[in-house]
Amino acid sequence: MKKLARLVGSILVAALLLVACQPGSSPVSSGPTGGAPAVSGPAGGGGPSGGSISLDPRNPVTVVVWHYYNGPILNAFQASIREFNETAGREKGIIVESHGLGNVSELERAVIASANREIGSMDMPNIFASFPDTAYQAEKMGLLANLDDYFTPQEQALYLESFIEEGRIGLGGELRIFPIAKATEALMVNETDWLPFAAANGVSYSDLETMEGIVRVAELYYAWSDGKSLYGRDAMANLFIAASKAFGTEIFQVNSGVATVNLNRDVLRLIWDNYYVPYIGGSFSAYGRFRSDDAKVGEILMYVGSTSSASFFPNEVTVGGTEYPVSAVVLPAPQFEGGQNVMVQQGAGMVVTKSSPAEEYASVEFLKWFTEPSQNIEFAASTGYLPVRLEALDYDLLRAHLDDRGIEIAQIVYDTLRVALEKMGSSEMYTNKAFEGGTAARRVLENHLQAKAEADRESVVELIGGGMARDMAVARFNTNDNFNQWVDAFTEELIEAAN
Repeated sequence: MKKLARLVGSILVAALLLVACQPGSSPVSSGPTGGAPAVSGPAGGGGPSGGSISLDPRNPVTVVVWHYYNGPILNAFQASIREFNETAGREKGIIVESHGLGNVSELERAVIASANREIGSMDMPNIFASFPDTAYQAEKMGLLANLDDYFTPQEQALYLESFIEEGRIGLGGELRIFPIAKATEALMVNETDWLPFAAANGVSYSDLETMEGIVRVAELYYAWSDGKSLYGRDAMANLFIAASKAFGTEIFQVNSGVATVNLNRDVLRLIWDNYYVPYIGGSFSAYGRFRSDDAKVGEILMYVGSTSSASFFPNEVTVGGTEYPVSAVVLPAPQFEGGQNVMVQQGAGMVVTKSSPAEEYASVEFLKWFTEPSQNIEFAASTGYLPVRLEALDYDLLRAHLDDRGIEIAQIVYDTLRVALEKMGSSEMYTNKAFEGGTAARRVLENHLQAKAEADRESVVELIGGGMARDMAVARFNTNDNFNQWVDAFTEELIEAAN
């Protein structure tokens, strides 16, 4: 009788499995049979196998997010999480908890410590904010979920293609970083102090469209202002990356996470002539940590910076103990003459770590909700970032949405977003692919030429102080030999860092 019972039981199990495998059969819900219904994800892109995942609103899944936000962007992010938890999250059975872990570097250290299970480290979160190079380290350790499993091609097509492609850092090209907000660069000008100079020297904003034009105007300003600098820029690495791409060269050609350094000597000469030379001559400069700091004390009239830094442009300038209000004008970031229009694409995304199918699915559901225009515009635009969905990359729609919600942001932020969105229509958005030595290599791009320019500027000032004419002092350093020596040292250090 026991053998017969086991045989009948086996037949029944086999029959049930056969039925379950038939086309059109429904997945078995893990939710309760009574009370609140289970909520299932869509078939196809709904889970690792393309099937359905069920959540129970009575027993919600908790999603832990780590980030580095502060100030206005932190307020916007927390407001979005509260809205999600009270609306879509409650309906779906998802609760999101966010934890700020300091700045970008501190967050990176916490992630790596957690990944390595160091003593005293916290458990790995479900989601963390990350730039591609940090995410790539976690990818190599096998910690990141494949977002292609939860994110259909049709859903991916809702986003700007370059934003999606930046997130394909998987060892096999899989989507690992979810775009939530992006930034680019713009030229921000102290209009109040620009106008009298422009009127006296017959120049206009059209002269600032190219780097070569800015160099010419900077020389006029140096003479007119009795030796003051016109221009500075944040993020020297972006200058190298965008200029190279504008002339058909990718500095880092990445294959399976390994980068080959590919420098165009002609582009390096352009950067030398149109950044290093005016810098050692004094018409370009950098003093504080950011160029907005320099603008605030009147050391420069304009700078190229991230659109996300627009709110830091000073409303008042202090010179010689006198403080006065200033207005701002925002223009597209200047290009080099003869190059293609290339706009730097930057900004961290969100990665989902490997966990249970329900936690991964819940994490992606939150990120999809978060990047819907109605939520994403408020989070991104209020701080100078660009939304990520194609339909939201429209200035009129963006401004109307913020006006409807009663959200007030600084005029310079509106102007920055308008300029960026208009320029995107005729430009290529670009950032290099992530690779093993990406962080170290970017550090070389950021610091190598800048450090040389600062040191050589000090020498030029000493020569001028000793009675040498400015042109002759600059000419001592602006030589082919000096350029070639810098290129050789720069190339060697960049290759070493990238590998």
